[in-house]
Amino acid sequence: MQKTTDILFISHGGGPMPLLGDPGHREMVDRLTEIAQTLPKPSAILVISAHWEESVPTITSGSSPSLIYDYYGFPPESYDIQYPCPGEPALAGKVQAALEKAGIPANLDDQRGFDHGLFVPLKLMYPEADIPCVQLSLVNTLDARTHLDIGRALQALDHDNLLVIGSGFSFHNMRAFFAPTTADIQARNEAFEDWLEETCTDPGMSEGARFDRLVHWEAAPHARFCHPREEHLLPLHVCYGMAGKAAKQRIEATILGKQSGMFYWSGC
Repeated sequence: MQKTTDILFISHGGGPMPLLGDPGHREMVDRLTEIAQTLPKPSAILVISAHWEESVPTITSGSSPSLIYDYYGFPPESYDIQYPCPGEPALAGKVQAALEKAGIPANLDDQRGFDHGLFVPLKLMYPEADIPCVQLSLVNTLDARTHLDIGRALQALDHDNLLVIGSGFSFHNMRAFFAPTTADIQARNEAFEDWLEETCTDPGMSEGARFDRLVHWEAAPHARFCHPREEHLLPLHVCYGMAGKAAKQRIEATILGKQSGMFYWSGC
């Protein structure tokens, strides 16, 4: 059977707020629910989370990972959220092998749990928690080309009906989220989102040009305003590196009052 992989970059919202009925996340909750309903149910899910950084790419390899409540100052029920999906050690080994075959050292971690970059969106998308999951870290240099190369290495993954999710946020300026919305903030937000949409979805753009734009993403309009620190953008780089082509679709959602995007690549 020929392998099939769907790849999805999502904007995952603020901490556990999407699971707490926050009105600023209503569109995000709706979009993720809709996406899950349109995709074939995957046999396993690989999540690249913005909330885990290591010196080399590191992969969860435990069979029953716990949850890491890596957020602060939320109501008590935020720390009782459960998502008891199994791990998938065999897939973790395949991820490590694909990276090392491409000359990228990678580690397995059978003790680390799943952070909220995984369990918050997946609780919305697949509430039954019956799909095995593996999580892959970012590299703490936060170098754009490194993460594109990680994605390229993952093209060699042989796992049928795999869903790869880059769990980040296309806009991630925490100060701006909680500041009064102004025309200037909105314009900067929209200019970067427009650039990101063109970069990821324009079918007429060469893959070399697309790759180069993502390497030099800081040159995009208002890039450093939208991403003072780039950890929430880099899961997108891994997704594109793995897909190697224009995204089939951009899905828009207003989250916490800011325009945000998600990108979908099918049949990679």
